[in-house]
Amino acid sequence: MTGFGRAEHSTNLFSASVELTSVNRKQLDLNFNLPRDLAELEIPFRKFLQERISRGRINVSVQLKAMASSSEVVHLDPERARALDTAFVELSQVLQRPIQLQAGDFLRAPGLFDFQTAARDPKDCRDAIQPALAQALTALLDSRLREGSDLRQDTEERLGILEKLMNAIGEKAPEVTIRHRENLHLRLNDAGLELNLDDERILKEIGLFAERCDISEELTRLSSHFSKFRETLGSTEPSGRSLDFLCQEINREFNTIGSKANDAGIAQNVVLAKTELEKIREQIQNVE
Repeated sequence: MTGFGRAEHSTNLFSASVELTSVNRKQLDLNFNLPRDLAELEIPFRKFLQERISRGRINVSVQLKAMASSSEVVHLDPERARALDTAFVELSQVLQRPIQLQAGDFLRAPGLFDFQTAARDPKDCRDAIQPALAQALTALLDSRLREGSDLRQDTEERLGILEKLMNAIGEKAPEVTIRHRENLHLRLNDAGLELNLDDERILKEIGLFAERCDISEELTRLSSHFSKFRETLGSTEPSGRSLDFLCQEINREFNTIGSKANDAGIAQNVVLAKTELEKIREQIQNVE
């Protein structure tokens, strides 16, 4: 599911800014953008997020600033400075005229000054980042929750369509055996065979056909799956994988009905049902 969360938190030492972005993905994929010297904090932060999110590609961006400017340290290379001064003295001797070494000459000399950030204690950094991460996660989950509410409404509407198609199939099912009996009698008449419809052989044939095309069990299981689906939709617990499994079971039942029913009208309803079910599955695969 998609979402966004951003938060900031400051301590006496550091100010942290955390951004979380989420896009659809069946599994959980966490990507961190941390300062290099704080790489060790990725492990606890990753564990923190894994306990609260189970699906989606989550990008974590962390910006950290020191509250005091003293964190910047300038290192001077004395050997390079003396070498530069000596070089200018020699240059004056070679040209036989005085050449003064200016401050700008030192600043332009490569490698003479090294600006570095003072080493940061990961614990102090974590104290600033962790609250911001928690607040950003709350904002992210809230935005995902709003999207989930819209997905739930759409899914419930499509589930209602599936139930109507199931009921239509259930109404057509008894007609299949009757129509088979009439077609069998018609073919016998066309063949010039006069047989009583109460003939034991005809009744046996019709009975075998009725047993092969009986879909009452599949309809009962479908009804049970729909009830479980609605119950799971209303759960406050992560249910994406459970709903995905129920979609597979519903698809299995419709496939069986399509192969057993031997009726064009039922087959058409099965195709419509599988089309709606595929739309549900595409959405469910992104649900937490």
